[in-house]
Amino acid sequence: MSKELIAYLSAFVSENRRKKFDEVIRYRTRHITIALEDIYQPHNASAVLRSCDCFGIQDVHIIENRNAYTVNPDVALGSFKWLSLYKYNQEESNTASCIRHLKQKGYRIIATTPHTDNSIDDLDISAPLCLFFGTELEGITDEVRQAADGLVKIPMFGFTESFNISVSAALCLHTLVSKLHRSPIAWQLSESEQEAILLEWLRNSIAKPELIEKEFYQRKKA
Repeated sequence: MSKELIAYLSAFVSENRRKKFDEVIRYRTRHITIALEDIYQPHNASAVLRSCDCFGIQDVHIIENRNAYTVNPDVALGSFKWLSLYKYNQEESNTASCIRHLKQKGYRIIATTPHTDNSIDDLDISAPLCLFFGTELEGITDEVRQAADGLVKIPMFGFTESFNISVSAALCLHTLVSKLHRSPIAWQLSESEQEAILLEWLRNSIAKPELIEKEFYQRKKA
C-alpha cells in the first residue's frame, strides 16, 4: 500500500523533486544520530539541523530541560522538513528519558567534550551511535557524561578551547559520515524506512495532502 500511495502522491510534485527524493534517500542513515541538550540559540539550533540534512543524518533528538528548541527558518533553509525530530520535554529529567530511549534502540551514547584525550577521528563506528552536544556555554551535563559509553573531542591546535556548537556538529558529522561511507557497514535505511520517509517528504511538499490521500483511499475502495 505504501508504494501505491507514494506513486499516487508523486503525481502532485515535479519530476525533478521526485528524482531528488530518490537521490537523497539513498544516502540517509540512522546508523549515526544526533542529540542536542538544551540548545537555546535559534541560530545554532538551525545550523545543526542544516548540517544533519547535508550529511544524511535522518534523526535528531532534542532535549528541552530549561530551554525550548526554536528554529530560525532563514538559517535552517527548510532542512527541518526533511528530518525526523524527536523532542523530550515531558519528564522530570528529559536527558535521562532521551538516553534511555536511545539505549533501548541499541545506540551507544557518545558525548562531545574538549575535556578528553579521545579524538573523533578514532571513534569506532561499527555499532550505531548517537553524538550528544551540550549547551553553548556549559557543554554536556554531568548526567550525559556519566551515562556516556564514550567521550570524544575534535582535535584543536589554537588557544580557543572549543568550536561553536554548530561548527562542532558539522565537523564531527563530516568525519563520521565520510568514514561510514568508506566502510562495509550496512548503514542505509531499510526499504520500509525509506518508504515511510518518502511519504513524509511528499506530504511536506503538497498543499492539503490529507485531502489527496483521502481521495486515494476512496478510489481504492471503489
